Amino acid sequence: MIPAAFEYQRAESAEEAISLIGEHGDESKFLAGGHSLVPLMKLRLAQPTVLIDIGRLRDLSYIREESDHVAIGALTRHMDVETSDVLKQHVPLLAHAAGHVGDPQVRHRGTIGGSICHSDSASDLPATTLALGATYVVQGPNGTREIAATDFFKGFLTTDLAADELMTEIRVPKMQGAGWSFQKFNRRAQDWAIVGVAAWRRDGDSGIGLVNMGSVPVLATAVTSALSGGASIEDAAAEAGGEGDPTADLNASVEYRQHLARVLTRRALGEAGSN
Repeated sequence: MIPAAFEYQRAESAEEAISLIGEHGDESKFLAGGHSLVPLMKLRLAQPTVLIDIGRLRDLSYIREESDHVAIGALTRHMDVETSDVLKQHVPLLAHAAGHVGDPQVRHRGTIGGSICHSDSASDLPATTLALGATYVVQGPNGTREIAATDFFKGFLTTDLAADELMTEIRVPKMQGAGWSFQKFNRRAQDWAIVGVAAWRRDGDSGIGLVNMGSVPVLATAVTSALSGGASIEDAAAEAGGEGDPTADLNASVEYRQHLARVLTRRALGEAGSN
């Protein structure tokens, strides 16, 4: 299908992008890689009157090691996240998960910030950064603020990001040698996950994010609570079926998704414990 008519403007800096979206209001949208927004526009599910192209803002594409975390520019491509030596050393779970996003063509164009801001619960990176305890940095006309991943996702395709704000950075704590695993079940290679699990474990602590188990990425707190209470991997993983609020679709029933969550969580925790 063909999108509705729109005006196109290209920002040369983050400040100009924020100024432009403030000028044009709620009817404008940022365009980065375009792999989330453009399909919605073609289906007329999104009809912005102005597209503000931020895809060439090089100052928002970087991966930097800080004292206790790794800072990732919001416009960093998935392929750069996947191949980053800094992330492979300090946050290998995120680098590995990025390699499961779409196909090489998508990973060379799509951005980590775009994936997170789109807030599709079937996407791999929102749940992975949630499991890792990430913080998102956003900038708007009133300044900069930091939003914990646990507070960011509000509903299907809905976040705490204001209409006139731009995500500029993702800060992911270093894993400090934690064991980790990323499990993804789909019908065909490169499909969206029917269910996915991102997990890490270290010295009694753990974090588990579930993909496509509700309208938002799910932090599996019942599983981590069971683990911290001394439960076995099998008993803790059994709690995963009750996390989130999965829905049925053409790919899976609710019961099947709950079963997959239990199975994949058990596999992920087992692998994380052996790393």
